[in-house]
Amino acid sequence: MSNWRIAPLTANRVTELAACHIASWREAYDELVPAHILDGFDLERSAINWERRRAAGTHRLPIALAGDCLIGFAAATDAPTPGRRDEASAGHAASIPSDRQSSAGRSTSPVAELEALYVRSAWHGTGVADALIEAAAPGSPCTLWVFADYPRAQAFYRRHGFADTGDRRTDPFTLLPEQLWRREPG
Repeated sequence: MSNWRIAPLTANRVTELAACHIASWREAYDELVPAHILDGFDLERSAINWERRRAAGTHRLPIALAGDCLIGFAAATDAPTPGRRDEASAGHAASIPSDRQSSAGRSTSPVAELEALYVRSAWHGTGVADALIEAAAPGSPCTLWVFADYPRAQAFYRRHGFADTGDRRTDPFTLLPEQLWRREPG
C-alpha cells in the first residue's frame, strides 16, 4: 500500500473529501462517539463547509490520493479560530490564546492549528498520516485538540512531537472531553 501521493485540495475533490471525512469519523470513533452523532452527518453540508475553507484560502488542505481515490486529508491554519467547531472540523479544532502561550513560557511566534487529520482505516500505519501532518503543519509550533479517551491518536501525535498541555475542554459537537496538545519546533 505504498502507491499514494499528497496533493492540494481542489474544487473538484471537495465532496470526496467530505465523504472521506464522514467515513473516517465512523471508522475511528464508532466506539467513542454516540451513534446518533455518527449517523447524523450530512454530506452536502460538510462539502459546503470544506469548500468555504478551500475557497477562502485560510487553511492548508493537503489530501492523500491512492490512484484517483481520496484516502485521507488534513486541515491546518496559522490563524486559530477561537471556539470554532462544526462538522467540517470536528475531531480536531483548537486555539491557544497568545497570552497563555507567553505566560506558559512558550514562544509567541505564530502557532499553527491542526483542525483535522483523517485517514481511511485501510491506510492506517502506511505513512499517509505522517505525510499529511508534515504537509499541513511542517515543523511549526502547532496545537490540536484530541479526544481524551482516544489513545491511538494520542500515541500518533506523541510520535510527532506533540505533548499534552494540561488544558481541557468539552467538545461542543460530541460533548466528549478533549485535551489540548502542542508541538514546539525543532
